[in-house]
Amino acid sequence: MNRKLLILFLLAVTFQMPATAKQKPTVFIIGDSTVKNGKGDGGGGLWGWGDIMIQFFDTTRIHVENHALGGTSSRTFQTKGLWEKVRLKLGKGDFVLMQFGHNDNGPVNDTLRARGTIKGIGEDSVAIDNLITKQHEVVHSYGWYMRKMIRETKAKGAIPVIITPVPRDNWENGKIKRTEGSYRDWVLEIAALEKMGVIDLNELVSRKYEELGMDRVKAYFPADHTHTNREGAELNAKILTDELSLQKKNKLRKYLIAN
Repeated sequence: MNRKLLILFLLAVTFQMPATAKQKPTVFIIGDSTVKNGKGDGGGGLWGWGDIMIQFFDTTRIHVENHALGGTSSRTFQTKGLWEKVRLKLGKGDFVLMQFGHNDNGPVNDTLRARGTIKGIGEDSVAIDNLITKQHEVVHSYGWYMRKMIRETKAKGAIPVIITPVPRDNWENGKIKRTEGSYRDWVLEIAALEKMGVIDLNELVSRKYEELGMDRVKAYFPADHTHTNREGAELNAKILTDELSLQKKNKLRKYLIAN
């Protein structure tokens, strides 16, 4: 076989070869300090549940990236450009686990954080001159910001999974204090409207805390009533993945490590 025929043969074989296997999907985790505390390395003895999630997934089949940042709300995670960095990386078959709400219940405009959102899931908005950024800004409802990220995830061919905010160490009459008509309920309403998967971490963890009792749970919160130590973060992550494993329609469950 002369050189010309050899080249033609190699080209023919090359074009008949099957396409290479699809790159592993990625599960992107976004949220506040209850999801990733500090740099996610246990600084100050504090951890978020997102810091623990990698140990529950088969990383030979899926990547895990925790992009949460302490202090952010559903609004400021976007206005700070953090969501855009995730959105640009999203591809078909990826997943986004999202939990916000702990920081949304603050002032819409002040000189300290200016991170609050309008309560509820409606189309309400208010125009402000942001006292921190010095920029004009239209502030929307909690639901508006969450729906925006959900829809932009779907537009990239990725799958969003919304999570109700993990509860704080707040008790009333021997029970974890529920905040009805607030962020947990709004997340459930958003999930129903968007016809998407939801994990009610708030209720699931609340029930587990009540089973364990106040004294045991208090040990999970060494600094305040919001941020957990490693043991507390591991418990929350385990509860989340246990629930995920039960959701037969959720495609993310197949990437969990058995047992």
